[in-house]
Amino acid sequence: MPSILKFNTLAISLPEVSIEPHFEKVSFRVKKKIFATLNEKESRATLKFTPDEQEMFCKINQEAIFPVPNKWGKMGWTHLKYELLSPEIIEELLKVAYSNIAPQNLKDKIQFKEF
Repeated sequence: MPSILKFNTLAISLPEVSIEPHFEKVSFRVKKKIFATLNEKESRATLKFTPDEQEMFCKINQEAIFPVPNKWGKMGWTHLKYELLSPEIIEELLKVAYSNIAPQNLKDKIQFKEF
């Protein structure tokens, strides 16, 4: 099971990611835009997807991947219980969230795995 440290390592491995506080959470940003947050207290991360991506990813494991239960969820923000997911899935989900907000020159540096 992936730990907080593993999640952090995967998130900061993406190009030009910064870590900053975001309320009681840690946020992962590229060019000052948040693509993921980490809530250590609840062993949960939140990632920015499009609504279509969110719908697709929630089918992987509905106990581990589910929409934020409010207007943020309708915009694609999605909770992950990272301890229930493999590092490979987490890494690919982080890449998608990152790609949704990163400028094109940084997106071009991301390599997705073939499943």
